[in-house]
Amino acid sequence: MKRKLAIFSILICSLSAYPQAGSGVYQILNLPMDVRSISLGGVNVSVYDGDLNLAYNNPALLSPLSHNMLTFNYANYLAGINVGSVGYSRAEGKNKENIWGIAVNYFDYGKIKGADEFDHSTGNFTGKDLALNLMYARVLPKGFTVGATLKPIYSAYERYSSAGLAFDLGADYHNDSLGLSAGLALKSIGFQFNAYDQVREKLPFNIIAGLSVKFRHAPIRLSFTFHNLQKWDLGYEFSNSAADKNKATGAKWYDMLFRHVIVGMEILPSKNFFLSAAFNWRRCAEMGIADLRTMAGLSFGAGLKISKVRVGFALTQFQRGTLTYHVTFSMNLSDFSDSGSKIKQPKQQPAPATTQPTDEQQKQQQIQAEQDRLEQEAQEEQELQKKVLENSNE
Repeated sequence: MKRKLAIFSILICSLSAYPQAGSGVYQILNLPMDVRSISLGGVNVSVYDGDLNLAYNNPALLSPLSHNMLTFNYANYLAGINVGSVGYSRAEGKNKENIWGIAVNYFDYGKIKGADEFDHSTGNFTGKDLALNLMYARVLPKGFTVGATLKPIYSAYERYSSAGLAFDLGADYHNDSLGLSAGLALKSIGFQFNAYDQVREKLPFNIIAGLSVKFRHAPIRLSFTFHNLQKWDLGYEFSNSAADKNKATGAKWYDMLFRHVIVGMEILPSKNFFLSAAFNWRRCAEMGIADLRTMAGLSFGAGLKISKVRVGFALTQFQRGTLTYHVTFSMNLSDFSDSGSKIKQPKQQPAPATTQPTDEQQKQQQIQAEQDRLEQEAQEEQELQKKVLENSNE
């Protein structure tokens, strides 16, 4: 019995750590890991600019610009929960049309105090989720890219463990001249190899579509993301009362419509700096507190390139009075190798300076030039007199 209570408590912790109420096992598959995803409302499948971190949401966002990219993400979540990831990507082919990436995501719940049904301590235990991402994308003609991700998953809570396999499929269309990019992702298609107990659970399947538009005459990009398109009703049980256990949120149709929508904005004054903000309607509706003002649903982020390293920072609020902070470090390893090769190049020797003539030499040159001119004129005059004399004799 006490084992089941322990598992129940950790699963509740897992669900509450996720921004909104959800269904399905392995919620690590839905958890945003990086600064840009957090600052754009939790997920984005349409921004095509070579950011490896966004490929966690849509593998088709891998691009030739992702070549030799290394990234690290970390967040100190609620109640001492630690979240992070590390990833690397590389492009191959004549035109860098084949891009692959690998990443590891982890979710560490830290130490949790165990107790039985009589509230007697049973000692501390831990819980961990781990997901490996094997990503591949192919650049197609006319601005299209397709991609897929294979995700082996391992999860362990106390002495109970589970393993599974998930697939992500994605597509993207981008037109740089119009500043337009659109993406579609089918996430978390898969199954459990083995369950925690005896009942296998479904994975949190999610269909996500997105559109990003960058203004032509302003450094602004807007993103519209539409998630959970496979399911209209995103209502959930909000009461623990037995009488109300089947009672849903009772949201109006327009409220339910906007719960599928995330609106994000980025300010991009240069390639080395960005500011971003977003509003997640569903998070606001589910995590807000009646009659109290909170930041639930809002998220903010910023990024700066320092030397050859890009540093990003984001914050959001999942419950009143508690902010979560996310940090991203990313770099293109080609920048370091290029700089190294430049240092090894030998310095070119400066050309020897030409000596300037002295004043006396310049004067002699002028006299010589004048003498040459007079001799030329005298010779021309003699030839002219000779011709005149020949004509008179005739």
